[in-house]
Amino acid sequence: MGGGVVQKSGGGGRHGRRRGKSAAMSEINVTPFVDVMLVLMIIFMVAAPMLTVGVPIELPKTAATALPTEQEEPLTVTLTVEGLVMIQTQEVAEGELIPKLQAIAAERDSDKVFLRADGSIPYSRVAQVMGALNAGGFRNIGLVTDTDGPSFGASGG
Repeated sequence: MGGGVVQKSGGGGRHGRRRGKSAAMSEINVTPFVDVMLVLMIIFMVAAPMLTVGVPIELPKTAATALPTEQEEPLTVTLTVEGLVMIQTQEVAEGELIPKLQAIAAERDSDKVFLRADGSIPYSRVAQVMGALNAGGFRNIGLVTDTDGPSFGASGG
C-alpha cells in the first residue's frame, strides 16, 4: 500500500567522483608564457647594445643624445689613434677608401654611416675622412661620441 522510498547506496548518486577534487581545467594558463617572454625581452634589451662591432678607441665625451636605431646594420668607419682607417673591423688603405665606400653604397639602402674617431685625432683628419665618406656616396654622417660629457650650461637632458 504505501509507497516506499528506495535509497541508492553511496549517498546521493555520487558513485564515481571523489570529494574535494575538482574537474580538469580546460583553459590554457598563459601566465608562465608571459613570464618567460618578459625575461627574454629584458635579456635581449640588455644584450643588444653589446653586439655592436667596433675597434677599441677613446671616444670624445659630449652632452649629445644617442641617434635612433634603424633596421639595417649601421656602417661604421673608425679612425684609430694610430691613424688607421677601418670600415667595420677591416683596415682600409687611404687610396682604397673611396672606391670601397662607393661599392658599399651601391649595395645598401641607406646612406647613413657612423664615424668613430679617437678624441686625440686632429679635427682636420676627421674632416678629411668625412669628405671621403661624402665622395663615397654617404651623405648622412653621424659622429659617434660617449655620453656624460660637458653640457656647456645646457639644462635637462
